[in-house]
Amino acid sequence: MKKLLCWIASVSGFAALFTLFIAGPLYRVEILELSTAFLFMRWAAYIGIAAIVLVIIALIILRPTANKHRIVLAVSLIFGFVAFYLPYEQMQTAQSVPRIHDISTDTVNPPEFVAVAPLRADARNPVEYAGPETAAQQLAAYPDIQTLRFSQPPQTVFEAALTVVNRSGWELVAAEANEGRIEATATTTWFGFKDDVVIRIHSEDSETLLDIRSKSRIGLSDVGANAARIRSFREAITAQLGE
Repeated sequence: MKKLLCWIASVSGFAALFTLFIAGPLYRVEILELSTAFLFMRWAAYIGIAAIVLVIIALIILRPTANKHRIVLAVSLIFGFVAFYLPYEQMQTAQSVPRIHDISTDTVNPPEFVAVAPLRADARNPVEYAGPETAAQQLAAYPDIQTLRFSQPPQTVFEAALTVVNRSGWELVAAEANEGRIEATATTTWFGFKDDVVIRIHSEDSETLLDIRSKSRIGLSDVGANAARIRSFREAITAQLGE
């Protein structure tokens, strides 16, 4: 009985972490539906909790003296915690942000997708801007996401923006310098979710204005990903331009 408890405790953490990380790849290759992949993440969290409990019980009851047994149980404990914590953290983040997926620095006249539009033909979320309700939720949750203003001429800002896009690893879809428009697609590593980005650059008086919009192709909530992407871009281009 004790050997069985030790074996289950040792394996459970590995099983939990495997269940968690296999969810994304199986969804990407279309073996799992998205809802099933998310269910895998929930199962992983439950198995992770069970692993933590089993390892603690095994350590208390069995008190293994061999280093290899202690190491295996310790690793199983860590894996179980990771398998529980990552879905838990994702859930907490989802609950702390609005259930929106279209973020723009200009919510009154958001940049429009042109070259990206055909790529979103089969997307669950339409290419059009989500509307005033989304704008209100964004302004309440992300008040810092506003139009970027620079002292450099539009061409300089355009080149800097293009450099940042290329460094970000996004797939460049269009770069129209004459129109001051850049479009790209960002793909997440784990699940392969695609979020589209459009950047609009134009001059106004003595300043150059840059607006950026990031919109998910799937999902009611982006769990804050689009806002984080815009903030990251803002920091990168500000550093690139030295402002």
